[in-house]
Amino acid sequence: MKDNPRQITEIQAAIIVISTIIGVGVLPLPLFASRAGGTGGPMVTAVAVVTALVSLLLITKLGQRFPKQTIVQYSEELIGKWPARLGTVCIIVFFGVLTAMTAREFGEVVITSVLKKTPLDVTVIVMLLLAALSTRNSLATFAYIHQFYFPLILFPAMVIIALSLKNANLLYLQPVWGESTAGMLHGILIIAALFQGSFVMTLVIPAMRSPGKAMRASFWGIAISGGLYLLIVIATLAVFGPEETNKLLWPTLELAKVTSLPANILERLDAAFLAIWVTAVFTTLLSAHYFTIHALSQLFRLNDHKLFSMMLLPYVFVMAMYPKNVLQMYEIISMVGRIGLVLTFVYPLFLLLVAIFRKKGGGKTDDRNRTTDRKGAEPTPSVSSQPVK
Repeated sequence: MKDNPRQITEIQAAIIVISTIIGVGVLPLPLFASRAGGTGGPMVTAVAVVTALVSLLLITKLGQRFPKQTIVQYSEELIGKWPARLGTVCIIVFFGVLTAMTAREFGEVVITSVLKKTPLDVTVIVMLLLAALSTRNSLATFAYIHQFYFPLILFPAMVIIALSLKNANLLYLQPVWGESTAGMLHGILIIAALFQGSFVMTLVIPAMRSPGKAMRASFWGIAISGGLYLLIVIATLAVFGPEETNKLLWPTLELAKVTSLPANILERLDAAFLAIWVTAVFTTLLSAHYFTIHALSQLFRLNDHKLFSMMLLPYVFVMAMYPKNVLQMYEIISMVGRIGLVLTFVYPLFLLLVAIFRKKGGGKTDDRNRTTDRKGAEPTPSVSSQPVK
């Protein structure tokens, strides 16, 4: 973090988490919830949000024990060089696949709903190029990009959800518990996997001005993004009902189609919603690709991550084009998401237990005693108080 000495604020950290989570998964989210729990879809989503919150707080707690290092660096200190590198490689591959599947899902939605005559590979490579070029910036610029797009993602989405509720039928949300408990457990894992982009917090904590406030930033990041996801599921199920929702590939997009502004200023909001969604996909891709290339640069002990921003692009593109159709794409996304839960929850939990057992890290993260100025100056050494005559 030589080029970014403690520049990210608590609010920026929370915004990074929010805009990373809110992304391509917004469209099929009600379908996942409805298939898992029927009328209990909101319950499934709420439990998944709590699961994601516990996972992120665990990751944040681990990062606070090593406030000057990322997970790539302190994992080697905890479990040894080669086991840690193996874990890092698995995480890098996972986020590379996550980037590819996000780009592919974006392409499928665009050629189905908007640009029907545009080849799929063109839409995928354009979004990947845009994300790759943006990852060449510093971590501070990365935070500013998220901060700039955050209002354009959150507030219009809230307006669309609020307007859609005028067509709601609360009977579609009863019973609250749903039908199949086993199906609900499976759905919780699938929806919790949509929050795995919050793992980028391991990269953000070492660049925060106050790493001690990272826990609060993580909490609000999950609370706001998870609250939006819960409202989307409630609104979609209340408008269409579980049976109709199960027949829709992207229920949230259909919800925007049947929503209109007062006085029929706009009879359909799907065009406006897609504009918001494209922005959300970009910020998600940006975070996933940025984490991947940063982890690679730290794995190979390089000072600059820009080398990998374009180098990885062909491999990510090939992975994105591997699924033969939409159904196979969602099968891969579901499988990768379940595997990712091991890497983003079990692996950090193991590292935290090792850190506690070996009494590693755990230093104070309050940076009042080690504040650096904006030019990167060293902390002012404390001087013993002497009486001045």
